[in-house]
Amino acid sequence: MIIGVPREIKADEYRVAMIPAGVEELTRAGHTVLIEHDAGLGSGLFNEDYERNGAEIVPTAKEIYDRSELIVKVKEPQPVEWKMLRPGQMMFTYFHFAASEELTTAIVNSGITAIAYETLTGSKGNLPLLTPMSEVAGRMSVQEGAKYLERPQEGRGILLGGVPGVAPAHICVLGGGVVGKNAAQIAAGFQADVCILDVNVDRLRYLEDIMPPNVNTLYSDRHNIREQLQRADLVIGAVLIPGAKAPKLVLEEDLKLMKPRAVIIDVAVDQGGCVETTRPTTHSNPTYIVHDIVHYCVANMPGAVGRTSTYALSNVTFPYVLNIANFGLKQAAAEVPGIVSAINVYDGKVTNKAVAATFGLEWVEF
Repeated sequence: MIIGVPREIKADEYRVAMIPAGVEELTRAGHTVLIEHDAGLGSGLFNEDYERNGAEIVPTAKEIYDRSELIVKVKEPQPVEWKMLRPGQMMFTYFHFAASEELTTAIVNSGITAIAYETLTGSKGNLPLLTPMSEVAGRMSVQEGAKYLERPQEGRGILLGGVPGVAPAHICVLGGGVVGKNAAQIAAGFQADVCILDVNVDRLRYLEDIMPPNVNTLYSDRHNIREQLQRADLVIGAVLIPGAKAPKLVLEEDLKLMKPRAVIIDVAVDQGGCVETTRPTTHSNPTYIVHDIVHYCVANMPGAVGRTSTYALSNVTFPYVLNIANFGLKQAAAEVPGIVSAINVYDGKVTNKAVAATFGLEWVEF
């Protein structure tokens, strides 16, 4: 099979979808790997690193798309890439279809098969290809929250951990999944006062057991959310419904309950955001203010730490790439647990129920 890895062109995206070790394994198995020129630079990986391991370096994205049977990416294809897609081609990447009807329509109309990292389900019902980037985003959310709470960044002028005689920041984490767990662990290390909200009581029991004393848990309902918003210096949105839009847990009117220049980090922005006033931003222009609340809604947070993120992502995606290349999609889907759940669109037909329901499209079983 011919596998192509284009350079990521989303704003401030520094990850690349494959490391040289993956190229070596694929070429050893008899496949051809095309890497776009300088695709790995943002992660500290050079053309020579790929060539030494058997890759063919090609000059343009168009050649990658023209020649490849399987495109492996990090982020969803951008509008300029849509016109390069062709029927029968496969793409394996983060799509987050529920956040964009325009993207969904473009992919359906292209006739390709879209295999989405974020909906691939593991044997225990987990999301193994989303997990490492959720870990990165959860940990980064506290870093970014700490920065944007500083007064020069238009925040409240709050130090997360406080100092003797001065109370620490109060951090509200909406969602106790992978993002929320990682955010709370880092926030706890800063000695902040942390509260995690979730609707899964068993998950809250687990978090209560593993977290340090400065992290508490609450059941997530409107009453508790509004109460937490009044106390919070920093709110981290960490909610996920696989394949579907994130629920709006914080309404625009709720912002008026919050302290002036408190900060919201909405990690759920990839799936539409769990705050009503969320809109996607970039690392170059990450924040905006609504009702005197600082919003940070960067849609590719892990892209800022490209080196870490690239290796973490490649560690989990590569085995699936190799299986698809070795066996073809249909056989791989039949034999490798989880691949079926990752197929959101097959030859231009929507095969993910949540995506079909979100946009009122016909659902076809794979």
